[in-house]
Amino acid sequence: MIINIGRAQGSVAPSSRGMPETPLLDVRDLRVDFRDGWGWKPRIVRAVDGVDLNLRAGEILGIVGESGCGKSTLLRAILRLVPLQSGSIAWKGDRIEDFSQRQMRPLRQQIQMIFQDPFSSLNPRMTVRQIVAEPLHIFRSDSSRQTTFRAMQALERVGMNPRWINRYPHEFSGGQRQRIGIARALVLRPELVLCDEPVSALDVSIQAQIINLLKNLQRDLRLSYLFISHDLAVVRHMADRIGVMYRGRIVEYASAQDLYREPRHPYTQSLLASIPVPDPKVRSVSSAPSPAVENADAVNGCSFAARCPWVEPECRALSPRLLGESHQVACFVAQRQMSRPVPASGDSAEDGPKGIGPSSTDQM
Repeated sequence: MIINIGRAQGSVAPSSRGMPETPLLDVRDLRVDFRDGWGWKPRIVRAVDGVDLNLRAGEILGIVGESGCGKSTLLRAILRLVPLQSGSIAWKGDRIEDFSQRQMRPLRQQIQMIFQDPFSSLNPRMTVRQIVAEPLHIFRSDSSRQTTFRAMQALERVGMNPRWINRYPHEFSGGQRQRIGIARALVLRPELVLCDEPVSALDVSIQAQIINLLKNLQRDLRLSYLFISHDLAVVRHMADRIGVMYRGRIVEYASAQDLYREPRHPYTQSLLASIPVPDPKVRSVSSAPSPAVENADAVNGCSFAARCPWVEPECRALSPRLLGESHQVACFVAQRQMSRPVPASGDSAEDGPKGIGPSSTDQM
């Protein structure tokens, strides 16, 4: 997969599998605004602020970030479920950002979505047969008998007993309901599945089952996933490449291995430091940022400047752009560190974790 988040700088993450150059999904400078309040001067909240990404066939791209950073809005914008302020969306090379809802209708057979809440995403008045077969009825792709057969086939593929097809959602557990939602998303045989935190509402043991199911389906059906979550452990297991999102912007992008081995943005470091260690004898050294600031939207420079422990005057005046090749980061401190020569082994490092910013012990 090739993802060019920093297109303005001409940096492209190279493909590790020699895939074709044409991306399945190509998003450029996507912006989505919402109006908060009414009156003469309503507050404009920019939920998605200039996001670029590419996704190639058969790949899994993970987007991580804390709640409210714009992850779910990004997925809905790609599906054209929310209005766009600017930017472009290309599906297999065709621009779709100006498509009407009628023009988007056939495209939605190829792009499906798995929702976060398995309880509210299923109609309690419909049987499992009606829920899973509803996309087939909407697109009128088969006869009634074939529709029922394909619905039962989709249920069996996700590990559900096809004989339960006449039951209602309230008769199932949370994990079973999510499997029904996955079957509904797959019944049209899409190429791309947008996963909106599909395991965050489930128990830990059930999360592992659903994650393994999604991985197996991706391999067997050759699906592509755009997988968003605030759980870094889940994304590390699922994704080939990861983008870190903060206040509507991608602040770091790298392969899953590189991001966890060498996080460069201070926000990424704070996210990784917040992962609990299942050992009471181990004391984690946290580099948590300052609490969120309500007027952070008014900052002209870096969106993380109001919370960053290593903020400099340049950060408050200018907005950093994503720079780098396979590992891209939007941070002036990290970019300067990347441009320095690698020190010889045994030299003392004056910088902080992973060579960025001051030492975390200095912040305690």
